[in-house]
Amino acid sequence: MKTNKIISDLREAKAWNQSELADKSGVSRVMIGKYERGEAVPSIDAAKKIADALEVTLDYLVGEGANAKFDKKTLKRFQEIEHLEEPKRNILFDLIDTYIRDAKIRKVHAG
Repeated sequence: MKTNKIISDLREAKAWNQSELADKSGVSRVMIGKYERGEAVPSIDAAKKIADALEVTLDYLVGEGANAKFDKKTLKRFQEIEHLEEPKRNILFDLIDTYIRDAKIRKVHAG
């Protein structure tokens, strides 16, 4: 997905208009409009401000990189899991694996 579509989709998901995103990001409304129409590409500084306002990473905003599919809340959780003691981390991974396995089984039986 292209950055212009990602910005637009994220803004609309928050039910913001372009002016609200401009206010929250510090990037002008005119430039937000140009980015969303694909008439301009945000500088790194502008992209960072927009990503912060939309609560996503730069990777997510541009749709690239290993973390492109994760929002900031998800990434923060992964980072916090890394700092847990190994036994607690393993218990959490077992729980996550159980939920994933159950979801896959339900999907197979539903389809």
